[in-house]
Amino acid sequence: MIFGIIVLAIIAILLILFVRWFIIMKLNGKCPLCAIKKIFIPTKITQPIEDENDYDNSAALTPIMGWSSWNAFRQNIDEELILDIATAMKNSGLADAGYKYVNLDDCWQSSLRDDIGRLQGDLTNFASGIPYLIKQVNEMGLKVGLYTSNGTLTCEDMPASLGNEELDAKTFASWGCEFFKYDFCHNNLVTGHAPLVEALEFSKPGEKAFVKLTSDDCAFTGMAKKVDCPKIPTGNYIGFLSFGTGTAELTVNAPETGEYILTILHHKVFVRKEQYLQIIINGNLYEHITPPTKGFSPTGRQQLKVKLNEGANRIILQNPVKTRADASYIQYRRMGRALKKATKEWAEFRGEEEKPIVYSICEWGMAFPWNWGAKAGNMWRTTHDILPVWHSIRAIYEFNVKLYKHSKPGAWNDPDMLQVGNGKLTDEENRSHFALWCMMAAPLVLGNDLRKFFDENGNLIANETYKTVTNKALINIDQDPLGKAAKRIKKSSVDILVKPLSNNDVALCFFNKSSAKKNISFNINSLVKEEYTAWEFESDNYEIHELYSDERINTTEIKTFIPKHGVKVYRIKQD
Repeated sequence: MIFGIIVLAIIAILLILFVRWFIIMKLNGKCPLCAIKKIFIPTKITQPIEDENDYDNSAALTPIMGWSSWNAFRQNIDEELILDIATAMKNSGLADAGYKYVNLDDCWQSSLRDDIGRLQGDLTNFASGIPYLIKQVNEMGLKVGLYTSNGTLTCEDMPASLGNEELDAKTFASWGCEFFKYDFCHNNLVTGHAPLVEALEFSKPGEKAFVKLTSDDCAFTGMAKKVDCPKIPTGNYIGFLSFGTGTAELTVNAPETGEYILTILHHKVFVRKEQYLQIIINGNLYEHITPPTKGFSPTGRQQLKVKLNEGANRIILQNPVKTRADASYIQYRRMGRALKKATKEWAEFRGEEEKPIVYSICEWGMAFPWNWGAKAGNMWRTTHDILPVWHSIRAIYEFNVKLYKHSKPGAWNDPDMLQVGNGKLTDEENRSHFALWCMMAAPLVLGNDLRKFFDENGNLIANETYKTVTNKALINIDQDPLGKAAKRIKKSSVDILVKPLSNNDVALCFFNKSSAKKNISFNINSLVKEEYTAWEFESDNYEIHELYSDERINTTEIKTFIPKHGVKVYRIKQD
């Protein structure tokens, strides 16, 4: 009986808290049911992104090739090491094979921003500064990539870029950085809560407002509407903009084209969390985050610098965030736009050719970035971090191979960096790992210690790892300009993958996932039935090249064996 009373008491308390929350949401001009609904669709993007252009910065038209510091060295990097790696990349022939990017992962930066808020290199490990390092690497014919996180700190608790997107993008562009990885640690998701707006005031810098727009000046869509706030006697507010439930449209007439100050007067009562508002002026997006409030006054003032045209200007107020995917898209798109703007402006300032920055979205696949990544950046991580163990590589392959439709020139699924040469992977597993990444049109970013390709006298050691990662025939499969990732046409103990190539060739891969050797027999004419290959007719003869053994044959049927955890990859040309 006592237990039943306790349960009823808990239910009563929860019900009271729910009713209180429901009432507060309504008083703040928000839709409570909309807030609940978003919990059940966290990975679905609800914004109309199909109307937006792809992230076209003329970069990464084929998957990037390079090296990253994290897998081999983690936080233990410095200027000397990076220059040694760059030298090894050049002298080993890796650069000639296509590996061009030397990417510094976490811990290149100091915990201190400089006197004007810019990121800077670790003051002891990179004492000469990052611009110096980039210049040295560029002189070797290579490119440099940098890293921060889309959060308050990076994964190793260093300064990150959330809230500093434009400043950091300008810094990277001015240094000559050509790759940028944006991680997801310490992330604060964009909230779906929009502030109650009392009015918008517009003024020229240094002058008083020349116009004040209120809810009486709005045209509303959806659930958005004028809200009476009983806690504040001053009047009505623009409400119910939260969770993509509606918009408010206004018009402001400006005396001339130029920069103006927009002051947002907003409601502060009951506001204990950040709130997010998009202000779209003549199609240009401005974002504003209203902080949690503890002040005693009922209204607050927040300001933005905006551009107005002479005459009528159309303004839309909204908060389109319904899901985690919406929030991630907004944040990663924000940095992408900042990078594109920064490289363009820096090139114009210097009177030089623009150096676009390849933008790598490292969101770990949490919000299904393959559905929106092409609108926000050049490549996107599809999974959590890769490990130098076979089960990790196979698990990532199993997930990433299903996403083949989302890859295309300038926009790539990223199953994470290569672990070839790391851990206790066998030579066969290393070959399979590399071949599968090539078949999936993945970025080829090495993560091993490139200095180990040389003996103590500086002579190149062409070991099995080196032979694997410099296999030009497989690299050509990855770098094929058609940009199509492999489709798995058979799933079993031996997977079969096909990848269409730009000259109408087809790459065919047999992947033995089992722990025993497997024999295989495959009729090549069966590929004609696969719409993905775009082959229109059967042939009596095919030119077949096996890309590891370099065996070349002419036949219509492949008969071979695949070692355990092994692959056979063929480039096939119709005669």
